[in-house]
Amino acid sequence: MTIQWFPGHMTKARRQIEDRLKLIDVAIELLDARLPLSSRNPMIDDILRDKPRLIILNKSDLADPEMNRQWLAFFKGEGHAVHLVDASTGNGVKEIPDQVKLLLKEKIDKQIAKGMNPRAMRALIVGIPNVGKSTLINRMAGRNIAATGDRPGVTKGQQWIKTGGNLELLDTPGILWPKFEDQQVGYRLAITGAIREEILNVEDIAFYAVKYLLRDYGDRFRERYGIDKLPEDLENPDEIVAVMEAVGRKRGCLVSGGRVDLEKASRTLLHELRAGKLGRFTLEAPNTKG
Repeated sequence: MTIQWFPGHMTKARRQIEDRLKLIDVAIELLDARLPLSSRNPMIDDILRDKPRLIILNKSDLADPEMNRQWLAFFKGEGHAVHLVDASTGNGVKEIPDQVKLLLKEKIDKQIAKGMNPRAMRALIVGIPNVGKSTLINRMAGRNIAATGDRPGVTKGQQWIKTGGNLELLDTPGILWPKFEDQQVGYRLAITGAIREEILNVEDIAFYAVKYLLRDYGDRFRERYGIDKLPEDLENPDEIVAVMEAVGRKRGCLVSGGRVDLEKASRTLLHELRAGKLGRFTLEAPNTKG
């Protein structure tokens, strides 16, 4: 399966971000803690150039705690400022202004030394669709000012938003890159809902999810769906289908004759997975290759 996505509003969003760079002091790059590399737009480095940057690993409460620690160490090792957040619950959000202030300390100190009263810090929030930008902004602003939704592409324009901690935020639409050269990246993004399901084969996505998760989190399938025997050969598609059929039977995804509706079972599994009902999981490690 080849996944390509570059709607016109994403091209426009890139131009808008580039036009606004001169107005901002720092960029806040929002990633999904469950797939930090796959949710990282490779065009962002070119777009932001040398702007100071704070990497936020959002949805960290849904991610594997041990993998959160590994990803923090990875990004710190790359020389980045990085912070764990869960915008939905508010965990880690209140520390963001202080993190930004640390990044801008040299600039602020120079302004104070010149007798200037530093103005509010201005930050640009960037990230792919459905990574939680608007939810984070609403948390930081203390009110519902940015549109949110459980589907990609909700934010269409740009707006400055005042928050506490002497920080102003600029929200931007999520932008994906033109083509996923590594199809594994496309699958991972699809599992978490960063790509509209309308352009995908939902069964392919669910089967990929099952194959990956059985490797590291197999006991959860046994417990949640009453699967007595987990597959021994994850490369055998028949064994993955058997797991999906067990999920479908457990959730009543049946058609005439008692057969399992695999499409319905796939949608059910992905919904439960995204809602955290199978527990905390991470889809890639810092050493993930493809």
